[in-house]
Amino acid sequence: MKMWSVMGNSQSLDGGAMFGNVPRALWAGWLPPDADNRVPLACRALLVEGVNGKRVLFETGIGSFFEPKLRERYGVSEDRHVLLDSLAHAGFSHEDIDVVVLSHLHFDHAGGLLASWQEGRGAQLLFPHATFVVSQAAWERALDPHPRDRASFIPELQGLLKASNRLELIDGNHSRTLGDAVRFEFSSGHTPGLMLAEIGGDGGVVFCTDLIPGRPWVHVPITMGYDRFPELLIEEKREFLEDKLARDVRLFFTHDPGCALAHVACDAKGRFGTRDEISELNALPLAA
Repeated sequence: MKMWSVMGNSQSLDGGAMFGNVPRALWAGWLPPDADNRVPLACRALLVEGVNGKRVLFETGIGSFFEPKLRERYGVSEDRHVLLDSLAHAGFSHEDIDVVVLSHLHFDHAGGLLASWQEGRGAQLLFPHATFVVSQAAWERALDPHPRDRASFIPELQGLLKASNRLELIDGNHSRTLGDAVRFEFSSGHTPGLMLAEIGGDGGVVFCTDLIPGRPWVHVPITMGYDRFPELLIEEKREFLEDKLARDVRLFFTHDPGCALAHVACDAKGRFGTRDEISELNALPLAA
């Protein structure tokens, strides 16, 4: 198996929202904010070739489906579909993808499924040959969101996914499509049914999604204002990191602007961090 980090559209979001109850004096040193108090965030996908004989894309980023006013509101930097450009740079197109794994259906993780916004045209689903793998709980949340996170979903997306007849909903550790090559585990601290995909078992890679958006959030007490149950997330994260450290499973970050992949580290006081950080993956063998 080979891996590519595939950049999507970038975002700038309020630093206070991204770091929950952490004082600005601390988080501003981790991700320096702009004049509007917004911090830079990546929307990075992971492409893996050779997963159960398939070419698999883990997440799609935010994409460029927003009309201009909403694109500005949500801090989306580019007006083109950057994920498609990045796939092309790696030698692929969205039509080459066999499976898209979605950790959940918030727009900054699933918006890249849609074609770029055009005035007068409705939402259009890309990836015409892909099976879309989503957890049952995340799907149900998207169909019936809570008022707290209703704005995080794309209303048209669920109908398009269902109409594709290529949607696989799962509630166990493996999917029919990917077999034993990918193991799923679940978290509810950020949103119900958040699905974390581990590829390669011991010594492999796990897509951390919004359980750990980037390096600053590896420190266990750090959570986001967007998290549904921060205290639960902290306990989930501690257990997750202990497991990945023990089995040497590397962390893949979607929102970290400067780091795609890193090993878990833990100091003498039990504080988690990262080591051996890699900013970009380009056909990297999974075992490397």
